[in-house]
Amino acid sequence: MIRTQIQLTDAQFEAVKAQAADQGRSMADVIRACLDESLPTIGRRDPAERKRRALAAIGRLEDGPHDLSTGHDKHLAEAFR
Repeated sequence: MIRTQIQLTDAQFEAVKAQAADQGRSMADVIRACLDESLPTIGRRDPAERKRRALAAIGRLEDGPHDLSTGHDKHLAEAFR
């Protein structure tokens, strides 16, 4: 973890302090959880959204070898030559 400092308003401080006390957690843990929930991060997309995007990608690739699914080992070996 990286140590950092932030400045909170009085109201933010009191809200975080109260939630931490109510849940038996540290203030830092409550703040980290809030950041995790509000910041978009790679790999944390909703599973339904990930499925939708995967299904939308089907058939979009038209370049490349036509036998990739069956000849993947051969193509991988060629890529590392």
